[in-house]
Amino acid sequence: MATTTANEYPASTSELDETQGAPGYIAWGVLLWLGAMHVGALLAFYPGYFSWSAVAVCLILHWLTGGVGICMTYHRLLTHRSFATRPKALEYLLTIIGCCASEGGAVGWVADHRRHHAHSDTEEDAHTPRRGFGWAHMFWFMTPDVTSRHTPAYLAKWAPDLERDKVHVFLDKNHLLFPLLLFVGLYLVGGMSWLVWGGFLRTILVLHATWLVNSATHVWGYRTHETRDDSTNLWWVAIVTYGEGWHNNHHAFQTSARHGVRWWEVDMTYMAIRGLSWIGLVHSIRMPKMPRKEAPVATRTIGAALAAGPLHRGDEPELVAAS
Repeated sequence: MATTTANEYPASTSELDETQGAPGYIAWGVLLWLGAMHVGALLAFYPGYFSWSAVAVCLILHWLTGGVGICMTYHRLLTHRSFATRPKALEYLLTIIGCCASEGGAVGWVADHRRHHAHSDTEEDAHTPRRGFGWAHMFWFMTPDVTSRHTPAYLAKWAPDLERDKVHVFLDKNHLLFPLLLFVGLYLVGGMSWLVWGGFLRTILVLHATWLVNSATHVWGYRTHETRDDSTNLWWVAIVTYGEGWHNNHHAFQTSARHGVRWWEVDMTYMAIRGLSWIGLVHSIRMPKMPRKEAPVATRTIGAALAAGPLHRGDEPELVAAS
């Protein structure tokens, strides 16, 4: 992870709340867009907009925008560089698919996530559940702290590689264009049923699924590795996020393309990466080098996460490259 000069952060949570929360900044653009998506998703309850083809489109686009666009591209490719694409243009195409998930542009997304890993579950973490489950799930980007707003300095610090890429900068600045074009295409091809199910409802399902990685997998579940944060492995989040729910594994091996380490920890995103490597579109896949003896498994509860004490500071385990 590349960073530039360090910021100055408040010394305590109370100071953070008082200084960074003032004067009650609200990201109105984000709030209005997400509000519209939630209202649009409610139209799925209207029987006139139901069709089996619309359900199929919803499921397919959930995998494409959520699984391929966010989990594989925004997260494992762009944030952690756990693999590389061949040709480079494929990276840009996958990024466009990620834009269609309505989680913002890749540059800002990557910057936020890299900061999260640098300061996981500390006062500098933008979305730790220690500030509340709802905050970690979605409120953190609706009323962002001063230090997590997407200023040029913030992006240059946390995503300098993407900031130097003119194509990624263009896609980031015009990210809203792609979901809008997708919505128009869905309406022209399948009418209101495709727009409601494949557009609005699918967007909400993808958003809340990926947000659960920030909230639920730092609260509930089991811990296989002694990491310096509250990350857990949570099977039901792994199902709806195509393997991202094996979050404690990910925090232990942050640049690994594989998050599901045990045989029963199914990781569909890693399967997709492997599949692309078989046809020559992906290479330089990074894998975890597992220790001979794993740390004891421990469970987490929401009370334990919110009232956790000092964190254990550990180093990231070694990784090895796989062809």
